[in-house]
Parts: sequence; C-alpha cells; structure tokens
Amino acid sequence: MAKEHTLFEVVITAIIVNKESKYLITRRSPNKKRFPGMWTVPGGHLDPEDFMGYPKDTEHYWYNVLEKALTREIKEEVGLEIEHVRYVTSLATEHPSTSSGQVKAHSVVISCLADYKSGKVELQEGETDKAEWVSVKEAKKYDLIDGIYDEIQMADALRRGEKYEWKRH
Repeated sequence: MAKEHTLFEVVITAIIVNKESKYLITRRSPNKKRFPGMWTVPGGHLDPEDFMGYPKDTEHYWYNVLEKALTREIKEEVGLEIEHVRYVTSLATEHPSTSSGQVKAHSVVISCLADYKSGKVELQEGETDKAEWVSVKEAKKYDLIDGIYDEIQMADALRRGEKYEWKRH
C-alpha cells in the first residue's frame, strides 16, 4: 500500500539573548491568524529562496540553510543581527482550518538559541506590535504561546552548560 505524503511547513525560531542575559520576546499582531496578540520569540518559515539560486556548498548540498533562514527572519522581523545559533528543541503541530477541526497545515518548528550581535529592535509591521527584553523570571508574567516559557528555560540551561530536555516548567 502506498503511503500518503504530507507536506510540512518548516519554522525556525530564535531565543535571542543579550549581554545582560535577557531574552527577546515579541507580541504577535492582533491581526495574525495563529495566536493573535500572544507573546512569543521571533522567527519564521524556511523558504526555498533561502538556498535555491545560491551555489551549493558541495556537489549536492546546501549547508546551514536553517541558520541562514533564521538570520534572515530575525533581521526582517525585529531588525537585529544574531550569531552563534545553536539547537534547543523541536516540536510538531497541526493547525485546524475549520471549526470542525479539519487539518489545514502541519508545522515542524525548530527552536534555537542565538546571541544578540548588533542592531536596534525595529518591528516588522503586521507581524509584531511590541517587543521586550526579559529575564527568565520576568518572561513568566507574559501571555506566552504555550511551550515558549519552557523553551526559554531550556535555552537558559543550555547557556549555563547544564543538561536539559523539554519538560513543562
């Protein structure tokens, strides 16, 4: 029996930390379809344009496509330059398109920790309407999308060199 193939959108996010050990969170525009008005970390979709049209790094492959996509998305969404991107966790979700719960889209989200390099926060109109630099403790006070606080906890542990895995905090 042939297996049905499902396409996923690939999303990559950055838990950006500055030199004061504060993390950047942003509030999604109230006009967004998914999680309007809720706080999250910046990021976006991997687009084929993030690597297609560029020379391959080897005969067959492009490398660092996620890091390049994340760098582009962060520059577009919040105006910052980032560096030292490292993996934190991943998740998968499905987004219902109708009140009956029919699935419209599947997403795989890769969550990374990145260091602030330079720039001033400048929000992309229509994407986010507010940004704050917060400590782990302060992040708990915001209406974060489910799981984001746990990811910030994981990123903070990673920065301290502690062993970590996803868990509900």
